[in-house]
Amino acid sequence: MGAFDLSGKVAAVTGGNGGIGLAMAEGLARAGASIMIIGRNSEKNNIAEGKLAALGVKASAFTADVTSEEDCAAAMAAAKDRFGRLDILINNAGTNIRNVPHKLSLQDWRTVIDTNLSSAFICSNAAYPLLSAEGGKIINIGSMLSIFGSSYGAAYAASKGGIVQLTKSQAVAWAPDNIQVNAILPGWINTDMTRQARIDVDGLHDRIQGRTPADRWGDPEDLAGVAVFLSAAASNFVTGTAIPVDGGFSVNI
Repeated sequence: MGAFDLSGKVAAVTGGNGGIGLAMAEGLARAGASIMIIGRNSEKNNIAEGKLAALGVKASAFTADVTSEEDCAAAMAAAKDRFGRLDILINNAGTNIRNVPHKLSLQDWRTVIDTNLSSAFICSNAAYPLLSAEGGKIINIGSMLSIFGSSYGAAYAASKGGIVQLTKSQAVAWAPDNIQVNAILPGWINTDMTRQARIDVDGLHDRIQGRTPADRWGDPEDLAGVAVFLSAAASNFVTGTAIPVDGGFSVNI
């Protein structure tokens, strides 16, 4: 098996039924992995499952709320039942509620923190018994707002900053189990969430593109390569890192 070959591996991707999550799932599938999609929208899950199966790999979908311990435990049990193992977990599920901090309700804060951060904690713990059996990979999806602040993104930035620290803690705790844990920090990517942001915020598209050395917004497919790397044997000595995928946005001052 080559350093980037995922043949025989099984990956679970939360929020994998669209956008960045589906693009990463497709990247892993092209590298040979079987895929379980985990998401709340069963219709989108089934469409994603069909797209992955069309790539010639085993694919399955599981409808779950990843902020629920019971749902996450059931999803991991389903992965074991359907595929016989689990090697890779990508914690990608996320949401955002934009508002300045003093106008952000406590319920909105909790919704974002639970969806973006608590879900990664819950799903990782549910996956741990399967991953620790033979070693494995966890990839937590952060954001540029793991690095920067945002006047309209207090909850989102807090959740994504927390993802980086959770990643480091998991990496240290689970290194003896041969589990590598890393984070990916997407920059400004063309997704449903950012398309709405460009509607809501005048001039956002041009300001972001003007600061990005690559001179474009990213596409979901731009995340596939780093996801394959962090899922494969090529990254066996890489753990606790947070890798920006942003066209150079975060280093251009």
